[in-house]
Amino acid sequence: MIVAVLLVAFAASALLTGLVRRYALSRAVLDVPNERSLHSVPTPRGGGLAIAVVVSIAHAACVWRGLLPTASGVAWGGAALLLAALGWADDRRPLAARPRLLVQLATGFVALAVMTGAAQVDLAWQALAVLLGGVAFVWFVNLYNFMDGADGLAATQASIAAGALGMFAALDGDTGVAVVTLALAGASAGFLCWNRPPARIFLGDVGSYFLGGYLGLLACHLLVRGDAPWPWLILLAPFITDASLTLARRMLAGERWWAAHRTHAYQRLVTAGWSHARLARAFLALCLLLMTLAAWAFRQPALAPWLAVLAYGLTVTIWAIILMQRRPPSAT
Repeated sequence: MIVAVLLVAFAASALLTGLVRRYALSRAVLDVPNERSLHSVPTPRGGGLAIAVVVSIAHAACVWRGLLPTASGVAWGGAALLLAALGWADDRRPLAARPRLLVQLATGFVALAVMTGAAQVDLAWQALAVLLGGVAFVWFVNLYNFMDGADGLAATQASIAAGALGMFAALDGDTGVAVVTLALAGASAGFLCWNRPPARIFLGDVGSYFLGGYLGLLACHLLVRGDAPWPWLILLAPFITDASLTLARRMLAGERWWAAHRTHAYQRLVTAGWSHARLARAFLALCLLLMTLAAWAFRQPALAPWLAVLAYGLTVTIWAIILMQRRPPSAT
């Protein structure tokens, strides 16, 4: 089952990405380089639509067959699909920031309310969870968007994180979560056929919004049923660390933190002379190391919090070392 889900999702995503690329070229849906970009030539965007379609089909099949709970499963998959639609509209014709954020926030609140309500969480705790979780959800969706700026980076993170979580779910006998996360891993890997350096198409907002939303609501699904979040937190440590610390640093420095910039750690490496291919290889090595820690946390729950501390200690140290290198051009 594991191999079949991975292979089907991989092949379907690779095929669909090629079709999306053809469409994007014909309609001039292009990412045109500017002073904040890490690329020098116009490149089609919106390739993440293939991931969204493949994973949504797998997700709907699991809900229909009863492998995922109906109410929370529909809320989870529906919210991610709505975010993909928002991102696809933004890729074709850029939308204003305020409407985008309002849609993301409303989507998060509704999805979390349904998922926590289905789990029969105490009403007071549910209200607090929806309020705080909705804000965290919007941050995580945009976090993925911020980190999608170098060839292969976001899809590599999704492939490894989802693949590891799928394997853990399969070992636990949780067929529904195993199928959807392995479908996400396979679809992300299929997209990488087109997005590996040098990228022939980018994820676009449709892809980054969908990946951030889907993985964020996966965490909610796991938490409301009582699972520990440690493997999830460990696997996503590179993106959470870089995006969160970079935002905090820019805010403390009085910079226009909401504006486009090139001061994330991965962007600094490229502006310092690293190729996209070298960055992708280094990031892959880091993700594989973290996957080992996540597997250890899965096998040894008592050690899991300490392994998470180790994982974030590692990623924060790497972030700090990169920041001490040559400062890239100002992005204020």
